Amino acid sequence: MKRRRRRVIKPRIWSRSWVLQRQKQGAYANLCRELEVGDMSAFTNFTRLSPVLFHHLEDLVRPLIQKTNTNYRDCISAGERLMITLRFLATGESFKSLAYLFLMGHSTVAEIIPATCSAIYSVLKDDYLKCPNTTEEWKKVAKGFQDQWQFPNCLGALDGKHISIIPPPSSGSTFYNYKHSFSVVLMGLMDSNYRFLYVDVGCNGRVSDGGVFRGCSLQQSLEQKTANIPDPAPLSGTELLSPYTIVADEAFLLKEYILKPYSSRGLTQEQRIFNYRLSRARRVVENAFGILANHWRVFTTKIHLQPETVDKIVLACTVLHNVLSDQW
Repeated sequence: MKRRRRRVIKPRIWSRSWVLQRQKQGAYANLCRELEVGDMSAFTNFTRLSPVLFHHLEDLVRPLIQKTNTNYRDCISAGERLMITLRFLATGESFKSLAYLFLMGHSTVAEIIPATCSAIYSVLKDDYLKCPNTTEEWKKVAKGFQDQWQFPNCLGALDGKHISIIPPPSSGSTFYNYKHSFSVVLMGLMDSNYRFLYVDVGCNGRVSDGGVFRGCSLQQSLEQKTANIPDPAPLSGTELLSPYTIVADEAFLLKEYILKPYSSRGLTQEQRIFNYRLSRARRVVENAFGILANHWRVFTTKIHLQPETVDKIVLACTVLHNVLSDQW
């Protein structure tokens, strides 16, 4: 009787040989350290954060993203996880490109970035992305618009931005928008200094800006009068009482708390002046979206991720935008 030869199973490779060189030859261990020591402006360009701000953020997110070393290998440090995430947000590079740059597996990068984005938003949102909820805070916002843009009783500039994505499988035309592409919508309310006061993200791009706003918690609180909006106040130089309002474009419904321009046909001189003044205040939100995309170039690319992951990326970028606005 013939004896069967035992099949020899080759040992599985735990990591590729070049990945094992990460702590010696990876970008975090070499390039990033060199930039931090020898060229801080280049470090800031690489991560969009100064070295001091980077390490401060690293300390904040470490409890949420730091892993534990095992007997088989050392974990990826919180600083390296944060560096990879910031480089992705700053460039929109593919996960494979980042994997080769930082000498780690593609699946590892795919796991690190969403988790770190969630951690960034979690540790910063209370201090840097807090919607006004008292009369005094809303009046402070209105004073900024009066002083900088000469528009009275303004609580913020409102608009939506479409974030281009690859549609999820079997989603049909759910995310298909008027620009003939697929997207999710970022709805933002800005103050006079281009800072986000309120954000809502996740609605599919098929819905109009006005429709997105109707589903936001901010709209509900304004409708139910629970947002602590100040009482109507006289306009400058007059005794005419005027309500505090949010400025928006034609995509939104005219409400007591939303002011939009007159239709462009058959305008009187006074109406043209009003539209010009409103446009000066409203363009704050357009400029802010431009600044956001200029800093975080991931918004200039088509994001090849699931909408839930895109939401985490957008929220992290908006709160980082507000952090950086303090340095302008």
